[in-house]
Amino acid sequence: MAKNKTERYAALPGMDNVYSSGEIFPGEWASRVFGNSRPITLELACGGGEYTLELAARHPERNFIGVDIKGERIYKGARKALEEHIANVAFLRAYIQFLDRYIKSETDNVEEIWITFPDPYPKKSKKRKRLTSPFFLDIYRRIILPERSVHLKTDSELLYLFTLESLREEGCTIVRSTSDLYNSSMADEVLSIKTMYEKQHLEDGKTIKYVEFMVH
Repeated sequence: MAKNKTERYAALPGMDNVYSSGEIFPGEWASRVFGNSRPITLELACGGGEYTLELAARHPERNFIGVDIKGERIYKGARKALEEHIANVAFLRAYIQFLDRYIKSETDNVEEIWITFPDPYPKKSKKRKRLTSPFFLDIYRRIILPERSVHLKTDSELLYLFTLESLREEGCTIVRSTSDLYNSSMADEVLSIKTMYEKQHLEDGKTIKYVEFMVH
């Protein structure tokens, strides 16, 4: 396992669809990476990029960027994209708290953000690290176009309730939400895409929570 992890890290610099901090900057995604100015969808804490790849296959008219700091996870999605010739996908290996160093609403065309099963950081002392905390909501304001949607899928009741509270406190718009996605009327084709983690949660009998919101 350790050897595989080391090999994956070593392979990342040679992958044409993977970018690390310091290699890409705002305004370069259209010209340098995708060769077009189509709208961009981000998947944050993307892991192996399962949601990114599935969305990209369904929407060739858009560009997709999976963001994660863990290179061995990004490697899986990036390799699959290359093997299957999915040209509208790229991956950024970076900490999400620094995301606005690489993407900005003034120079890039980000129309949508997905946050799929992030670490809920259950300890109260680490709630600032939750990807829907006011700290991160402020980052999203700087990278997404106005009146565009951010989506959260989680199995964590704590994170779900925390998100609703944060959104209200920050004056964000909650477009829709549910504490049980698959027993609601919201589970369309896109929301029914399942990551490896989601499949595990469902097998364990957990319910999936979902929130769509807009930052202002």
